[in-house]
Amino acid sequence: MINKTLGIIGGTGWLGGAIARAVLAKGLVPAGNLIISNRSGNHPLAEQGARLVTDNQGLVDRSDVVIIAVRPEHFASLGIDATGKIVISLMAGITAQMIAAQTSASAIVRAMPNAAVEIGQSFTPWYCSAGVGTATKNLVQRVFECVGAAAEVQQEDFIDYLSALSGTGPAFPALLMTALARQAMLAGIPGDIAQMAAKNVVVNSSQLLANRDPQQMIDALVAYRGVTAAALQVMSQGDFEEQVGRALQAGAAVARKGLQA
Repeated sequence: MINKTLGIIGGTGWLGGAIARAVLAKGLVPAGNLIISNRSGNHPLAEQGARLVTDNQGLVDRSDVVIIAVRPEHFASLGIDATGKIVISLMAGITAQMIAAQTSASAIVRAMPNAAVEIGQSFTPWYCSAGVGTATKNLVQRVFECVGAAAEVQQEDFIDYLSALSGTGPAFPALLMTALARQAMLAGIPGDIAQMAAKNVVVNSSQLLANRDPQQMIDALVAYRGVTAAALQVMSQGDFEEQVGRALQAGAAVARKGLQA
């Protein structure tokens, strides 16, 4: 448990709400040390002891650590003064320099969790501006470990790239699952069977990778020279990895542009 007061702007939204629930469930902060901004002033977490405020500046004034979990385009309208505070941003494309200029915060952290926060399985890379101390880094790590795994990166640009990789959450697996199911149906497989088969590959069978090296698994399957080997060979010859690289670069480019787009 930490003895800091944690405020979450956007704490009733998708990411912010998941983090709020997790830090309480894991006992990271006492319920009375969690503050959430909510326009209606009503939220189920209040029944657990969390404090609700309707004014963002009021939240900042009462908090030691402020998480900003709003859409990037809403950042400019927040108008908060976070002088002397630690600000953790979950906004893609808003640089640490921009956050410091607008909020006057003493310490800036950028982080990029994904939709798997809902099930405590997000990977959250985070970057902190110069001068952030060890105690603050430990606090940030502990916050994001409440919703999965987390790791500090040493360059801010890495956050933008990882926004297009880990930040996409289930998007890429969903795309693969959809493609597998559609191709099976085009081959005449009934829709319900196609969906079950695709889901097994993407959701269930992929759990084997949790404790195995993926390249070793690929090499072993290719060496077997069976059905899977033939399928993998076609994918590798079809520029699959390069296409993934182009997709990540395209997403990272959008993240880097941020509000300048």
